[in-house]
Amino acid sequence: MADAIRVENLFKSFGRFEVLKGVSLTARKGDVVAIIGGSGSGKSTMLRCINYLETPTAGKIIIDGEEIKRRADGSPAERRQIERIRTQLAMVFQQFNLWTHRTLLENIIEVPVHVLGQSRAQATERAVELLQRVGLGDKMKSFPAQLSGGQQQRAAIARALAVDPKAMLFDEPTSALDPELVGEVLNVIRDLAAEGRTMILVTHEMKFAREVATHVIYLYQGRIEEQGPPAELFGDPKSERLQQFLRTVA
Repeated sequence: MADAIRVENLFKSFGRFEVLKGVSLTARKGDVVAIIGGSGSGKSTMLRCINYLETPTAGKIIIDGEEIKRRADGSPAERRQIERIRTQLAMVFQQFNLWTHRTLLENIIEVPVHVLGQSRAQATERAVELLQRVGLGDKMKSFPAQLSGGQQQRAAIARALAVDPKAMLFDEPTSALDPELVGEVLNVIRDLAAEGRTMILVTHEMKFAREVATHVIYLYQGRIEEQGPPAELFGDPKSERLQQFLRTVA
């Protein structure tokens, strides 16, 4: 199976503070890679570097066989390449990042119409289908403020799907939700995994990672402390740090 995303020896520093210290990751097409670890371990920074929301200090990022071209300072050499690749890597954030002055339908057709050049009719048809799929078919004309956090996050997932991405990046998609709303979002992500969607998921939901992921990475202070299949990582962790982490979050 071909690699959808490959990260090689990734470093990221903010000033003198080194957040990522040479991490590598491979997600083949159809993989669900879960990244776990304590606060400050570099999980979200790693995810944000993959689509250049943060500029890596060093390392290679290869998306569907295409390496992102970098200048000597790490910044992208071709802005158009980054913009194009970002449409292939849909990202779902902790905060929903919906446009508050637009309805759900308008939120979802924005990028397909204005960035991808789809006709409004085509984008609208697809948006209706996606909203129905995430259980929001009756909320198309609602504004984000009229919805629960779980509904807003499901709408954000629908918006991410609207560009038909090659892979999806989830940055702790349930961390801003009340506990009773977490399940409805995880169910949507679980359905996407069952479809064979390629996903990299930063999460603190250990049970979900164990059930859904094909590969789990445990980050500790910017390095990969342990990685492997979920049954192995959760069932028989080798690292004492991982053992302690799993006891803490149990």
